[in-house]
Amino acid sequence: MMPTTPIYLDNNASTPMDPRVLDRVADVMQSDYGNPSSTTHVFGRRAADLVERAREQVARLIGAAAGEIVFTAGATESCNLAIKGAAEMYGGRGNRLVACLSEHKAVLEPLRRLENQGFSVVWLLPDRDARVSADQIENALTDQTILVSVMAANNVVGSINPIAEIGKVAKRRGVLFLCDATQAAGKTPIDVEAMGIDLLSLSAHKFHGPKGVGAMYVRGRSPKVRLTAQIDGGGQENGLRGGTLHVPGIVGMGLACELAMGELDDDARRTRTLRDRLFEGLASRLPGVVLNGPPWERLPNTLNVTFVGLEATELMQGLPDIAASVGAACSSGTDDPHYVLRAMGLGADHAAGSVRFSLGRFTTQDEIDYCVGRVAEAAGTLGDRGPRAAGKCVCPPGCCGDSPIWIG
Repeated sequence: MMPTTPIYLDNNASTPMDPRVLDRVADVMQSDYGNPSSTTHVFGRRAADLVERAREQVARLIGAAAGEIVFTAGATESCNLAIKGAAEMYGGRGNRLVACLSEHKAVLEPLRRLENQGFSVVWLLPDRDARVSADQIENALTDQTILVSVMAANNVVGSINPIAEIGKVAKRRGVLFLCDATQAAGKTPIDVEAMGIDLLSLSAHKFHGPKGVGAMYVRGRSPKVRLTAQIDGGGQENGLRGGTLHVPGIVGMGLACELAMGELDDDARRTRTLRDRLFEGLASRLPGVVLNGPPWERLPNTLNVTFVGLEATELMQGLPDIAASVGAACSSGTDDPHYVLRAMGLGADHAAGSVRFSLGRFTTQDEIDYCVGRVAEAAGTLGDRGPRAAGKCVCPPGCCGDSPIWIG
């Protein structure tokens, strides 16, 4: 069956809101307009009750207690609160922080700001799969280290980090552990207790909730983590984040968390099947399609491939009916949208030929089959005037060893 176009395969950038969430948000916007801080009347108390129920729903998704959840405007704000708030609170103990170069910009940029302010940041190189090991973290720690930041899953290639192992290292060394779980939440299980996580960031729009709302997990015991607020105001969220709460968005995030938790296994199984169908279809119809990232320890919805010998931007310009990403949404307009692939050790040409397809709850098989056909058609057209047509090697460095593949 011919699917409706354009087709959306950029769910790692943002997901369409689940209709059940949309209906609930609309109801709250219409009926529950009280300020949750105005607890002297029924409208405010009802809004406050809605917020607390959502707090419980978010907490259940990650194995936390409701009182450990702080609502924010999104994961970028959460990461800034965690990094800057921890540096300011614990800077007297040491000035060393550790992170990997394949982290999201929401982590990299606050750390670079702190670096400019005199903090020492240890930048770890990821492996060829954009992963960082517990041994790398262990070797980077000193008695001056106050914070380690490692993402649960990479937003560009989908690789999953060994978070529980890293958590054990951080706990043993008495270092705070921040985990950016923005891409992993709702796609793979997360348990902050089992994984030894002290701080964790979330964005609702990554798992079919509304944009403009997120959450920060702040460990409440063993140890109790303290942060310095970065937004001062009316003292909301236990003094950690001033400002009137976005009640409709928070309610939508809570429901999105509840749905993600209940449907996680089914969503993962279905998107993994479609993701693999997409890769196999592309690889069977086009030469020089190379998978970026690990084949197994990867988010079930994420496929990043390089069309060797082609320019991804030019390819996608010829596909106005397909929405996919040629970089990371966080890097739009920057000089190097492929910084994660470069940190993995991929060459500039290889990175420039990469496209990320990310599936969601509402992606269909018809859409995947249509995408395979359209991408193959567009790539074939470009290949007729590219390096393949000239008989040049189209393999990335190290792909073919001593026996390069020549196509011509």
